[in-house]
Amino acid sequence: MLSSIHMNRREFFERCGAAGLGSTLLPGVVLGMQASSAQTGTGEGEQAKLPPITVEMLEAAATVAGITLTAEQRKMMLEGVRNNREGLEAIRGMHLPNSVAPAVVFDPLPNGFQMPGPSATTGKIRTFVLDDARALVQDEEKLAFATVWQLATLLKARRITSTDLTKLYLARLKRYDPQLHFVITLLEDRALQHAAQADREIAAGNYKGPLHGIPWGAKDLLAVKGYPTTWGAASYEQQHFDEDAEVVTRLDAAGAVLLAKLSLGALAQGDLWFGGRTRNPWNPKQGSSGSSAGSASAVSAGCVGFAIGSETLGSISSPCTRCGVTGLRPTFGFVPRTGAMALSWSMDKLGPIARSVEDAALVMQVIHGPDGRDHACRNAAFNVTSSDIKSLRVGFLESAFDVPKLQPPAADAAKPEAEALSPEARAKQQQQREQGLARRVYDNRYDRAALQALRGMGVNLIPVKLPEFPYGSVTPVLSVEAAAAFDELTRSGRDKLLNGQQPYDWPNTFRTARMYSGVDYVQAMRARSVLIEKMAELFRDVDVIVTPSGGAQLPATNLSGHPAVIVPNGLRGADAPAAPDIAEGALANVGGPGTPVSITFLGRLYDDARLLAFASAYQQRTDFHLQHPKL
Repeated sequence: MLSSIHMNRREFFERCGAAGLGSTLLPGVVLGMQASSAQTGTGEGEQAKLPPITVEMLEAAATVAGITLTAEQRKMMLEGVRNNREGLEAIRGMHLPNSVAPAVVFDPLPNGFQMPGPSATTGKIRTFVLDDARALVQDEEKLAFATVWQLATLLKARRITSTDLTKLYLARLKRYDPQLHFVITLLEDRALQHAAQADREIAAGNYKGPLHGIPWGAKDLLAVKGYPTTWGAASYEQQHFDEDAEVVTRLDAAGAVLLAKLSLGALAQGDLWFGGRTRNPWNPKQGSSGSSAGSASAVSAGCVGFAIGSETLGSISSPCTRCGVTGLRPTFGFVPRTGAMALSWSMDKLGPIARSVEDAALVMQVIHGPDGRDHACRNAAFNVTSSDIKSLRVGFLESAFDVPKLQPPAADAAKPEAEALSPEARAKQQQQREQGLARRVYDNRYDRAALQALRGMGVNLIPVKLPEFPYGSVTPVLSVEAAAAFDELTRSGRDKLLNGQQPYDWPNTFRTARMYSGVDYVQAMRARSVLIEKMAELFRDVDVIVTPSGGAQLPATNLSGHPAVIVPNGLRGADAPAAPDIAEGALANVGGPGTPVSITFLGRLYDDARLLAFASAYQQRTDFHLQHPKL
């Protein structure tokens, strides 16, 4: 076995594998191991036979955990560790489905938090004006890119029918899917039936509200009875559920018309799914980003009225930025996730992706609130306010708007693996870093222009900074929960069927997460409690925070559960730096002339309505959301 802990990381894991220390080494205790020899000859989906646990294995596990065990301590632990694994096998034998949540529910509320009540002044963000929308009927291209409130005005006035609108969007989905790869399952029969029903109800005077008759698309992690729910992943293509997701049920009840199950990167990572890579309508050689890949791409391409996406760590923010659309990542626990694929029970959020902030607010009015099944979902008021935005205390992350500078190489660059790179490889890495810097410097002008626009609106901006906190050290809780959610996928070996097999893809991430101990997970969650209090202190001084859409705010607010609204903030000009890699579908094919940028607004917990009202005021002032790709 291992005679010394003084070796590099790669050598250690190679020797662990040779010793039979496979996918389930947990720091301090070994709960289950798969010997590489035991995996040989097993069929797909079969569980490998686990080798007996030995004191030598405990020595290796201690190395992973970063603790020291004496020979006597290892012998003393052996029986307890073996018993633990027997208990683990009993739990594995239960074959827990993805829908079963842990008994512990994440709570993002800081000490003393008072849930916001109904606002004293409430109402629609903007009154529907029929004259604004009438001309759209004569131009199908303009109609396809109309906002929900414009379409709702026409539907209520019976200037168009839901059936005609549904046929228009179905035709566009079919026309552009070969280019953009955003449809997993088209629900044409269901959509036409629901559209015809909406037309009958509206004609009879039974108007249900602004989503009545509006066609929409669902990220294919939402269950729809009678249709596959694939999670974008190979080996799940024929998966069916016996009931609709709660969000689907609520939108059905509001009269909205579901057109399609839209793509997501496999198991909610990126834009690569079993059918290919979803593309950015502004530059179809680029991926759409993800994981709400199809939702953002289809909205951007004018192929649905709105869509539902999800975010765990950037999966609404990133594709909305790439595709130039508006997204709301609600407060954690504001929208029920019943019937949605679980990736991380303490971080998953469902939210609308749309062409305008107003549209997102209209959708949020329908989908928010508890359902009695998602225990993390709270009963909080959601009232779109008409208050004067000048009365709000608006902060901005001051350092995030500074002109970027080239940072020193990451710590990994000093590791033996990095030192072994050839001069050519090192030169390429340096070139990519410089190209990335050039794009960030270019994009910084759009971020700073947003601040100027807000000041021009009479907003007094207050400089703030994020709390000092080891965000990257706590985000592994996501990977650990995800590894638990897909435990059987890893242990059966079916993870090799997923399209992505790079070090950053789920198969490797799930395996790596199994080296993270229960103790360390609890410690990380305790650290989140500290972050929650720090973020509460930050928001005591401001109501809204303006920030670039990337950076440290993304893990900070996803870990603490705060809401975010992402809005288009312009298009890169002809002078924009070219993408670092212009190969079709390449991960580094990012940016370049004619592609969108975004800005993000952050809000207080469960203060999503006021956050949306503020973001809407900015959007109406800038009108970047009215631009759309020419396909």
